[in-house]
Amino acid sequence: MWRVGIARAAAAVGALLVLCAPGAASAQESAAPPAAQSLPASLPDDAQRQITNDIRLNLDDNGVLRAEESLSFGQDPPAEFVRTFSVREPYDADHSRIYEVTAISAVDGSGREVPVTTDDRGDTLDVRMDTSGRSEAVLRYTVRGAVDPVGGGTEMEWTAVGGYSRTVAETTVVVDAAVPPRALSCTAGRARSSIYCTSSDMGGHEAVRARFLQTDMEPGETLHVVAGYPAGAIGGEAIVDRDWSLQSSFAITPGTAAVFGVLLLVPVGVLIALIRIRGRDERALRTEAAAGDSTPVDASESGAGGVRFRPPDDVHPGQIGTLIDEQADVVDITATVVDLAVRGHLTIRELPHAQFSATDWRLDKCPPPDDDLLGYERMLLDALFHDAHRVKLSELGRSGLPSRLAGVREELYRDMVRLKWFANRPNLERNRWASAGIAITVLGLVLTVVLAVFTKAAFTGLAVIIAGAAVTVGAQFMPAKTRQGSVVFAHTLGFRSYLLSADAEDVPSEHRVSVFSRYLPYAIIFDNVDRWAAVLAAAGSEDAADGLPWYSGPDDWRLQDFADSIKSFALTLTGVISNTRQFRTLD
Repeated sequence: MWRVGIARAAAAVGALLVLCAPGAASAQESAAPPAAQSLPASLPDDAQRQITNDIRLNLDDNGVLRAEESLSFGQDPPAEFVRTFSVREPYDADHSRIYEVTAISAVDGSGREVPVTTDDRGDTLDVRMDTSGRSEAVLRYTVRGAVDPVGGGTEMEWTAVGGYSRTVAETTVVVDAAVPPRALSCTAGRARSSIYCTSSDMGGHEAVRARFLQTDMEPGETLHVVAGYPAGAIGGEAIVDRDWSLQSSFAITPGTAAVFGVLLLVPVGVLIALIRIRGRDERALRTEAAAGDSTPVDASESGAGGVRFRPPDDVHPGQIGTLIDEQADVVDITATVVDLAVRGHLTIRELPHAQFSATDWRLDKCPPPDDDLLGYERMLLDALFHDAHRVKLSELGRSGLPSRLAGVREELYRDMVRLKWFANRPNLERNRWASAGIAITVLGLVLTVVLAVFTKAAFTGLAVIIAGAAVTVGAQFMPAKTRQGSVVFAHTLGFRSYLLSADAEDVPSEHRVSVFSRYLPYAIIFDNVDRWAAVLAAAGSEDAADGLPWYSGPDDWRLQDFADSIKSFALTLTGVISNTRQFRTLD
């Protein structure tokens, strides 16, 4: 628009000089002179063989241009002539101006139809005419969007020629409107040129129409014309379209904000409701936790001198670990190995080693004691020993353990459903929701990209991405404990509270080694192994046997070393299991 303002000022000065010329006061002809009268001298004689174009633009009261172009190809017409229209031009920093060119047709000098095809290139529209053997052609079309109220007036602005396929010797443009123009401007040359066209005038001394002339237009050159009219004399306004940019694509408007809110709040609200409905643990805790907050020993046989460890609901360490975090992980397997040793199914022997060498342990399988094994415990024993009766911890990673541990993990998950603690296997439930969340997130990304490229509403796509991410994160909370599972979970937390605060004096000294040994696997699950390993070592030192039936060390090993030894064993076994790749994920 800046070039239009500069050219308009120059045109206004020129028009004033024309109107004030000495001959203007005496000119009173009843009719306006023909267009050629005020144009430069005609071209040389050989111009008859050159192409000319006479463009007539009729501007109606609604601001619609009805155009008719009279093209003369001389004695040597081209087989095809391409006329280009500029249909999208810069308007301001964020918008483009759109010109709608419709109703395109062409006839030759005798009135026969000329075949026409169009090619929309986005910013330009190419009109191809079959001009073979035709010395003349008349092109007709309609233009909307060329008029716009500007300042205190109305402007008709239009790139009358967006380009020719051949050199055109002379192009004239005449604009007829219901009112005379007040100012003119025109530029010609390459796109965005600021060079004034060959000439422009207002149709003689009566100033009844706008006329423009440009000579020798090479292929690709343009002719841009502007005519100013009084305010309100002509209707219509510019058609503008917001240009694409990353900022405009994510424009926040009342409409996009409303859609964003719906797309985000509805799925996230449903997710939160599902989590609250499915996560019934807190309600069970309020009524059931106190039932598990007691000493997990059975003194019913105290008359015969018997004290027996009884975990809440007879839950084994691996089951507790899976119930608490809904995942069969490395800690559950490590605690189960220690529990099997404490219960007499295997022994753990710390092997002699040099001062700075790595410590290794040997696991020895024992004859089956009078203690029933759960399915996952039996599978774990088979995974550890396979066809052997003893194995070193350092050799487990090379003994085919990875594939065998996969079955242990699956059996632990099946145990959760068999015991009716979960309606569905928690790993599958979590995976289904996580997969759905990832799919929604990917869909949101694709939707956002599509909306950013083709619309200005990409902001709404972000809501789908956020909703998908929320479902992915919320998947960790979707495995639903049943009522029975919630009760066992509450009792388990009560047991955990006891282990974190229990005093060794609660158990008679003669039973401390056996009872505290049973505590130790659960302490591994509850991350309290340091305290109970030290308590167990102290209890063993008080025993006359000065040892543990399930754990032994080298000749120079003492029971006072047990706390450090069992921690090192648990860490090493955890590393071996982790390296199997079966327990690296959280499913």
